[in-house]
Parts: sequence; C-alpha cells; structure tokens
Amino acid sequence: MEVIRSQKRTPSNDAVSHPKIPLYLTAPPMEVRLEEFELFAIDRLRVLKGVSDGLARGRNPKEMDDLVDTLWKEHMRDPDVSVMFNKDIISHFVLRLVYCRSDELKKWFLSMETALFRHRFRLQNFETQRAIVGEFGLPYKAVTGAELESLKERLGQVVRSLGQISPAVEAVYYKVPFEEVPDLVAGRRVLIQKGYAFVAGSQLVSLVVTQFRSHISKALILTNRKWTTTIREREKDRLTPIVEALSTSYLGPDYSQSTEYAEISLKDIDQVAKSSFPLCMRHLFEKVREDHHLKHGGRMQLGLFLKGVGLKLDDALTFWRAEFTKKVGSERFDKEYAYGIRHNYGKEGKRTDYTPYACQKIISSAPGAGDHHGCPYRHFSEDNLRAALGRMGLSSRGMEDVMDKVRNKHYQLACTMTFEAVYGTSCDAGINHPNQYFEESQKILKSKTPPAPV
Repeated sequence: MEVIRSQKRTPSNDAVSHPKIPLYLTAPPMEVRLEEFELFAIDRLRVLKGVSDGLARGRNPKEMDDLVDTLWKEHMRDPDVSVMFNKDIISHFVLRLVYCRSDELKKWFLSMETALFRHRFRLQNFETQRAIVGEFGLPYKAVTGAELESLKERLGQVVRSLGQISPAVEAVYYKVPFEEVPDLVAGRRVLIQKGYAFVAGSQLVSLVVTQFRSHISKALILTNRKWTTTIREREKDRLTPIVEALSTSYLGPDYSQSTEYAEISLKDIDQVAKSSFPLCMRHLFEKVREDHHLKHGGRMQLGLFLKGVGLKLDDALTFWRAEFTKKVGSERFDKEYAYGIRHNYGKEGKRTDYTPYACQKIISSAPGAGDHHGCPYRHFSEDNLRAALGRMGLSSRGMEDVMDKVRNKHYQLACTMTFEAVYGTSCDAGINHPNQYFEESQKILKSKTPPAPV
C-alpha cells in the first residue's frame, strides 16, 4: 500500500469479488491519497470508539449487532461497493500502524477490531459466513453421514441445555480442536469428544473470531517492528506526524466558538460552575477560588474551557486577576500571567486561536505534586473521587456504578454516567469533551426554565 499526495488512487480490480468482510491478511497493492490515509482512518476510529462505548455500557450481543450496523452505515458505507471495500481495507491498515506502537494501544485496537469483526460476521447470512471461513483456509470440514447420526442425541442434549426456543439439532456441524473455541467450551455450548468440539453452523463466529484475533495479534507485532526500524524515520516529515496524532485524536467539535448554550459572564459564573461544569472543571474552579492560584496545566485546562463556554477576554482577565492578585499582587500578575491569558485568546504571539481540551487530552495528562488539572476519574484517589461525586449529589447506587467504570478504566463513560445521574437523563452519545458536558447541561436546564414574560 503506497501513500501518494493527490493523484487518483488506483483501486484493486477484484475488490468486489471478495467477501463482504475482508480478513486483512495482507496489505493490498494499491495507491492511497494522503488525504484518504487520514480521513478513512478517522471514520474507522469513530466506529471503533462507538463499539468500545457499547461494550463498556454492557450492551447484549443483539444490541451490539444493531450498534455496529448503525455505526458502519454512518461512517463507512459507500454506494460504490468497490470504494467501500477499499476504504475498509485502507482504514484498517492505517490504524494497525497507529495502534502498533505500544502494548496499551495494541491491546485496545485488538479488542475493538475483534469485537467489530465478530458483530459484522454475525450480521451476514450463513453462505457469506461459510465463504469467510473458506477465505481463512481453515482445515475444518463439516461432519456428515454416519458420524453426525451417531452424535445427534448428544448434540440434541447440548441444544436443549442452552434453553433454545427450537431445540433442534442443526444440519451443519464442524469438528474442531476444542482449544480453538475457548468461549464455547467455557460456556458449555458445544459437545466435546476425544479432544474435539462439534461446532454448529450458527456458532461459526466463535471459530472464526479466534483465528481473526490470533492473526491481528501477530500482525501488530510485525507492524511494530516495521514501524520502529524503518517507517517512523523514513516518513518523519509526512506520515509519522499523522500516525502519532491519530491515537489521541478528538473526533468531535472543537468548541472554539461559543453557542447559544455556551455564554457566561462574571456575574453568574459561580452559579453556572456549580450547575453545569463537569467535575474536572468544577474542581479547578473551586481550587482557584480557594487557593487564588493554579499552576500552568490547570490555568490552560480551565482557561480554555472558560473561553469555550463564552467568557470574553476582558472578563477572563478580570476573573484571573481578581483571584491571583490576592496571592501574587497586581504587578506580578500583569508581568507573569496576563500574557498567557491573552495568548490563549489569540491576541499574543502567533495569534493562534487555541481550542479547549478534549477528554482524551485531559485523561492522558500527567499532573504532578501541587497540580489540580487532569481527569478526576483517572487521577483522583477513590476517597477523593467519592467525596467529589457526593458533593455533586450522586446517590449511593449511582456512585457505585460510576466507581465500577473507573475501576475498569472507562473514564469517559464514568463521566457520562455522572452526567446522567445529575440531570436524570440519558446521554447516548457519551461525554467526550468538557464543553460538550456544559452545553448539554445548559440545554437541559434551560428547557426546564419557563420563558420570561414579554
């Protein structure tokens, strides 16, 4: 797969002859435009992050099937089958390069790609599923004739033990070494005899997913070797910056401009902070009121958030000056801190209009001693987090649900569940940005406020 700048990519001539789900066994011999390299990867990343959120929320297999179908249609579907197939292939191999670079990244990508494959496979008809099995070149043959007849009674017992509505023995079974279908064995969903598991046609997904996961796991190791030995240095001025940025990319709006739901002034900032700030920003706001100071990381995180929720530059300078001068004095504030505030608003230096930090950036930060920035769900101790959630009004049950997500490192979902508990409404899109939390909160609160009389 060769990345080029702008000329039209040459598609593979036999794209439409492949099964509906490619197996990503080898990188295809095609040219890819630089723009597609990044855009296709971002679209697939939206799908994988949607899958991750669905799994973290504990959705059942049928709900996950529906979610994957919706995500795929929204982000990957194309009227041209050949274009869609190539996009599928390209995006996978780009993200394989992105996520091969550390054990943590590899683990996430392997889990999400396997889950995506599982549910895409489940959505196919039986003939397509058999074609995919054939593409893998698996040596398993269907059990037929006298062998199948001799096992029918025991196979029927397995079917009945599963409590299926129609406890009938299926027409097609595959004889497979039992260690290759560990999930079916663990769930006692297959007949095992002499070291072999007899896998029903409807259970093909377990057999194929094991092979798929094994293949992707090995491929990530090989890709990492290529990345570290040749690709990273060779592409340092072109692809490497894109690859290194994609794993932490925020895929939503940047909140650089305030909206009708994001407009605050100094007179109501304390009330709004209590009613609509997410925990990370509420903590920083309370600390600056309490200590009259924040270190650089905290000033950046809170300052850009306040800018995104509509605090004007003059009001921002007034806010920070009023707090900091209680500790450092006016002269030192004007000399050491005022420039940074104007810089965030694009009025100094390169005149860059900086955007508020997204959740991923905040979660991945590393606050040190005396710092208050970062994500409370990741960086607080359990006792401190419980106390903070209690001050936000969470019930014991709601708090336990949030802490369960924190223990499993689903920090954004923990924040989403906090939002749902505080405002008594679902947030299916999930919280991905502090300013999104603020806007959604304001929408809810303003919808409950009767309009002022004319």
